[in-house]
Parts: sequence; C-alpha cells; structure tokens
Amino acid sequence: MTSRPIGEDDLHAYVDGVLGGHRRAEVEAVLNAQPELRARVARDIEARDALRAALAGMADEPVPSELSLAHVIERRGRRDWRRWTLPIQGAAAAMLLVIGGAGGWMMHASQQQPTVGIAALAEEAKQSYAVYAPDTARPVEIAASDAPQFVQWASRRLDRPVAVPDLSAAGYRFLGGRVVPTPHGAAVMFMYDNEGGQRLTLLSRNMAVDKEAPMAVNREGAVTTVSWARRGLGFSMVGTIDGAALHPIADAARAQLDKTI
Repeated sequence: MTSRPIGEDDLHAYVDGVLGGHRRAEVEAVLNAQPELRARVARDIEARDALRAALAGMADEPVPSELSLAHVIERRGRRDWRRWTLPIQGAAAAMLLVIGGAGGWMMHASQQQPTVGIAALAEEAKQSYAVYAPDTARPVEIAASDAPQFVQWASRRLDRPVAVPDLSAAGYRFLGGRVVPTPHGAAVMFMYDNEGGQRLTLLSRNMAVDKEAPMAVNREGAVTTVSWARRGLGFSMVGTIDGAALHPIADAARAQLDKTI
C-alpha cells in the first residue's frame, strides 16, 4: 500500500529520474502491478533518452567569442576596466561563462529558448520532429491501422478528446502517433508522410499560457513550424517545407480540430 495515491507528478518524476527513496519504491510497486502503466512509463523513458541524445551535441558547442572575458576586456579597454559599472557582478558573470565552458554555453542557449506559451510549444514540436521524423524503423508507437486505440490512449493522457486530422487532400497520409513528454506535461504527436517520403508531425498538448492564440509561422534553418491554440489546447505542425506550403495544411488540420475541441 502506498502512503498516498500515485499521480502523474510521481510518474513524471520517475521518468525524469528524480524520484528517490521510499516514493520511488512505491511507484515501482504500482508499475509492477499494472503492466499497461509500466509499458507506458517505459515508452516515456525511451522518448526521454532519445530526446536527450538528440540534444546532446549542444554541450559541445563553443562559448561564443563575444561572451568571453577576453573579448569584454578588449572592447572596454584595460584602462576603463575599473570604471566598468558593477564590476564585481560583470566579472563574475563573465568568469562563470569561461569556467563553465560548454556547460555555460548550454545554460546560455537554454535561456534563449522560450519556456512558456506557443513559442515553447513550437520548440518542443521541433525537438520531437528531430527525434522521430528521421526514424525509419519505429517513427510511431501506434500505427494508423490502430487509430482507435491511439485516440483512446492520447485522449486519456491529455484528459480531453483527441481527434486525428485527415490530411489526405494535401497528399499526406496518417502514419500513426505516440505520446511524448515535454516540460509542460504529456503531448500527443501525430505523424504523416506523402508519396515522396516527406514527413510532417503535429504536436498537441494542454496549454497553461496562450490558451487562445492565432497561427504563428516560424522557420529556422530547413524546419518550419505553424503553431496555434484553441480552448486551452495547443498545436504545432512541423515540416521541412516552407511556410507558404505548410500553412494551408495546418489550416486544414485546424478546421477539422476546431469541430472536436
């Protein structure tokens, strides 16, 4: 018997590896007694590991030269160094960046990434796309042939009805989907492809911020996102086509989803 019921927060902490001691043992006992829940948590851990592996290269990125202590000193001049406003705080910040090396750059990079709202959802969608879209062996957890099972599973995880948009008019067929973890809780990922093998994903999760948001298009490198939110549910479509091509497909998905939210 557990000290209190096992909730989603406990499961998320278990997946993240931050649940320890007696509570971890209680969660493991529940998982051992519930095979379906144990399988779901195992899939979340697998997704976590894949996401971490996909983002691991960020740690190897060098600290930008403009953030180095030497660069700051050179720009301001040694004579002006003592007159620099708040010298202790500035020197400490610069030293942290130098000493931290790659770790410091990771912190800098993470500070530049959005943490809430539609912008954060778009970033999460891009990360999921980077992990799963190139996968030729197992891009989805549940195939399109088992769509009813996927809809039931996804609806349970989001605690609200989930529907699969039909994008066949745009030349894309539904491959299947999976539930993926995000910093803001579980998200549902739908995956599609066309005859040329080009893939699109649509990530959806509950929104604590930007519960109503118009479509926003963003392109970074070769990847485009179209993101929006309706009635507290956010969506972000991702593909390697430009915004002019992706936006109408996202419009078609939104028109269908608006009828089910």
